[in-house]
Amino acid sequence: MTVSIQTADFDLSTEVAALRAADPGVGAVASFVGCVRDRNDGVGVTALELEHYPGMTEKSIDAMIDAARQRFDIRGVRVIHRVGLLKPQDQIVLVAVSSAHRGTAFQACEFLMDYLKTQAAFWKKETTPDGSRWVDARVSDDVAMARWQLPHADALMERAD
Repeated sequence: MTVSIQTADFDLSTEVAALRAADPGVGAVASFVGCVRDRNDGVGVTALELEHYPGMTEKSIDAMIDAARQRFDIRGVRVIHRVGLLKPQDQIVLVAVSSAHRGTAFQACEFLMDYLKTQAAFWKKETTPDGSRWVDARVSDDVAMARWQLPHADALMERAD
């Protein structure tokens, strides 16, 4: 399975081993693991709750993986995104990409992570000492995504249908 949306934690070494298994053409695996921080915008964070739209979220990530496969010479992809209530230091997301060469793996991994930060259907609510608040999108994430010059996620999903 390429995309998993789950409440359970994941093990990086297990996921990378599965991505490399039975593919002697893999020369590189690049991965990114995102974790819950204890601060955001200068405010303490005691918990992060992630919600998603089941079915739509997976479909949009699958469409972005298809776009990555068209753009980069990659051999495999694994995306895991956790939902539910998480605490500081908990893992949130894994993006792992295998390819024949490291440069391609790094680029494809960054491409997919930029997509997840800006286009995937996740909603985040932080718990702070002052109560709960929804997390807004960051302009810096939009700038990072814009450099890939892609159509909006909805257009990618339409092409995947």
